[in-house]
Amino acid sequence: MQIYLDNIGCRLNWSEIEALARELTSRGHTIVARAAEADVMVVNTCAVTAQAERKTRHCIRSLHRENPEARLAVIGCYATLRPDLSAVLPGVSWVIPNAEKECTADILTGEPALSPLSQETDDHIDMLRTRAFVKVQDGCDNRCTYCIIRSLRGSSRSRPLDDILREIQALIEKASCREAVLTGASLGAYGRDWGLSGGLRTLIEAILHKTDLARLRVSSLEPWDLDEGFFTLWEDPRLCRQIHLPLQSGCNATLRRMGRPITTDTFARLVEAARRTVPDVAITTDVLVGFPGEHEEEFHQSYSFVKRMAFAKLHVFPYSARPKTPATNLPDRVPRRVRDERTQRMRALGAEQRRDFQRRFLNRELPVLWEKQWQDGRWAGWTDNYIRVVARAEGDRQGSCLDNQLTLARLIELQNGYVEGEVLS
Repeated sequence: MQIYLDNIGCRLNWSEIEALARELTSRGHTIVARAAEADVMVVNTCAVTAQAERKTRHCIRSLHRENPEARLAVIGCYATLRPDLSAVLPGVSWVIPNAEKECTADILTGEPALSPLSQETDDHIDMLRTRAFVKVQDGCDNRCTYCIIRSLRGSSRSRPLDDILREIQALIEKASCREAVLTGASLGAYGRDWGLSGGLRTLIEAILHKTDLARLRVSSLEPWDLDEGFFTLWEDPRLCRQIHLPLQSGCNATLRRMGRPITTDTFARLVEAARRTVPDVAITTDVLVGFPGEHEEEFHQSYSFVKRMAFAKLHVFPYSARPKTPATNLPDRVPRRVRDERTQRMRALGAEQRRDFQRRFLNRELPVLWEKQWQDGRWAGWTDNYIRVVARAEGDRQGSCLDNQLTLARLIELQNGYVEGEVLS
């Protein structure tokens, strides 16, 4: 079959859709780059916010309009939360919740896998050769009052360490992967469910010691899952200097209502330890605004704390009530217009902080992993500390292919969302 894969949501979703692509190609099916070419279309969905639900429905309707003859599978979090609404969307033939997601290839094809990880032939997921998202854990045991992930994905459970090592080494050997990103719904809880000593630290050390991976990146880590000694892992230069620590609010009163077992002082000490131990590290975060009871003074405290932390990037979300979460019963709901205004203010601060972080590296030379070529001939890639660099290959490299190459580049000038650079070697 010709199969088109689409994805909405987090890095964990990306790891799942990439794994599905590899599974389907190993069975002899073809992943196509355009929905119009497909016999079957698959959307891995998100329901973490109301906006994510709207994006999911829009995506499904758009795909059906583009190819009304194809059968469509809705999988993942929206399929879990809203199975009835998923089933009545146009063109939908399958609704596959998270509990059955690992059987998606069986359900779509009605046939067993023929082999383990095969040579990647997927053109749709254009980052896969360069960077692969590797799911090491799923589910969550935290009890944040606003979050629906626990009910959508269940309790925390971890993959065996040896399985992860085999997958990463196969990605290196068969897909020429240069960077792997460890993903999970609660990544910092890795190994806790089956008593692995050292947990995530042990996993990271094993990957660095037992595979030939050029770069290893970790996705979101809850601050209470870490201690200051965790940052000594970054003594290995292959571990990318980006650490995503979700804050959600810079006001302690708001954090308590959110059910997050952290204070701003504890968070600040952790950030200070990371910056002290890992030079030039990019600390990125999530911020939730307009949570019930967040009066103007609480928002001001949150805004001031975020400003003081000088993050490299902010992901800012307005509060969205999720079904059956404790926060839906909290009083003092913040009006939507106020939530939207605060979101804009926090995002403007985030944009300023991102530019300030990038500006620190102008006229410096950093390794860049090049991922794709733009239509104007320039190449785009990422430094290990999460700066997007765009450059034109010059001299001996002019006209050559930088795809999946790791080279030095000089960062020259800030642009809108990226840094203009110069390829050096």
